[in-house]
Amino acid sequence: MKATDFLSREEIHRFTERSDLAGAWMVLVNWSLVIAIFAVAIAWTNPLTLLLAVVLLGGRQLGLAVLMHEAGHKTLFKSQRLNEFIGQWLCAYPVLGDVDAYGASHREHHRHAGTEQDPDLPNYRAYPVSRASFLRKIKRDLTGQTGILLVRSVFGGGGRNLMLREGEKTGAEVRGLLVNALMFLAMFAAGFGAYYLLWVVAYFTAYPLIARIRQVAEHGSVPNLYDPDPRMNTRTTYANPLERLVFCPNYVNFHLEHHLLASVPAHRLPSLHRLLRSRGFYAGHENALASGYLDVIRRAVPEFSGGVQAA
Repeated sequence: MKATDFLSREEIHRFTERSDLAGAWMVLVNWSLVIAIFAVAIAWTNPLTLLLAVVLLGGRQLGLAVLMHEAGHKTLFKSQRLNEFIGQWLCAYPVLGDVDAYGASHREHHRHAGTEQDPDLPNYRAYPVSRASFLRKIKRDLTGQTGILLVRSVFGGGGRNLMLREGEKTGAEVRGLLVNALMFLAMFAAGFGAYYLLWVVAYFTAYPLIARIRQVAEHGSVPNLYDPDPRMNTRTTYANPLERLVFCPNYVNFHLEHHLLASVPAHRLPSLHRLLRSRGFYAGHENALASGYLDVIRRAVPEFSGGVQAA
């Protein structure tokens, strides 16, 4: 099954066209939301707004990681210089990522998806899991254990990097610390330095949990992880506005379409999904679509929906 089975070459050319303006807009929106979250927490500081800020900042950190992913595919901008510069300094480094190392590793995931050679299999092949197992994972995420392992892997301390993957150390981790130091200094100069801790707490707690759920949505409990047809090994999840804000920023929920044609910029994935649906692409493969992230969790943890206990 190939994209050309459902799309003409002219349509593929249209869907894969990059746009510097669209890429700049996505980066601007993500950082505007980060600033707005901090502003609300600063203006109305109380336990509820601080908790909400941690959750939403975790979603924005995932949003930046998704934009790093786009730059790794060289689809965030038409200009390769912008993919490298903005993708690194405004998307990857703030979350201690690296466009180049990520892109090289991630392309292996695309090349081997649906096979035993998929390097990302450890992130989702155990699903479905029992409720107890899933709750243990949530506990590790929310208590910072996963975040600590993430940071250790970034700095060469061993362990698997859940979100960003390990790659050759090129100094990106030092530049990531520099960018975060600049963020703190900017907030400190404005008189709000203590609030930078919200970014740190989100990175160690909300971000790992949100990224875990995103990964489960993409490839966990799919019809057949070892079938090369993306309708069997990947899932697209419909999302409401709140879910898009937290779990699937920047259209990352249209993951099946992304695996069908990875050269399509993220902002074009919804329209690609609609066209493919009109042409029967999903006929007979309805399990490759989820109605929302609660639906994803019910499939990943059958006990939550009264199903048979998983391993």
